[in-house]
Amino acid sequence: MGSFSIWHWLIVLVIVMLVFGTKKLRNIGQDLGGAVKGFKEGMQDATKPGETSPPPQVTSGGQTIEGEVKEKTRSI
Repeated sequence: MGSFSIWHWLIVLVIVMLVFGTKKLRNIGQDLGGAVKGFKEGMQDATKPGETSPPPQVTSGGQTIEGEVKEKTRSI
């Protein structure tokens, strides 16, 4: 069985274009390209050395209040 020849792939391409249309295929390609580009930019931002975000500031003297939440019933 082996791999397909170039003619098989051209026939498949023509059938896909007839089913989906060129406009929809172009939109899918643009969306996929934008997603890949965004992923690459995100990976580059994460791997840049020396550019770390500052640690979160901790304020002292804060107060924590613990308690229960009671449901309010409405009478009609």
